[in-house]
Amino acid sequence: MTKNQSKASSQGPQIPTWLKYMGLSFQLFAIIGGSTTLGWWLQQQSTFKFPIWLLLCSFAGVAIAFYSLWKSMQQDK
Repeated sequence: MTKNQSKASSQGPQIPTWLKYMGLSFQLFAIIGGSTTLGWWLQQQSTFKFPIWLLLCSFAGVAIAFYSLWKSMQQDK
C-alpha cells in the first residue's frame, strides 16, 4: 500500500467536488433566505416605516454566508 492510498483510506470516503459545492450553494441560499425572512418578520412586528430590520438582517445574512464560504474554502487547502 502506498502513502497516497493509506492517506485516502484513513480520511474516509471522499465526497465528489461537484456534490460538495452544490450542497454549499444550498447552504448559502438557506442562510441568506432565512435571515431575510427573519428581517421581514421583524419588520412586520415593528412600527418603523423604513425597512431597517429587513436591511440589517439581509446584510448580516450575506456576511455570514460569505464567511461560511470562506471557511469552507480554507478547509480545502
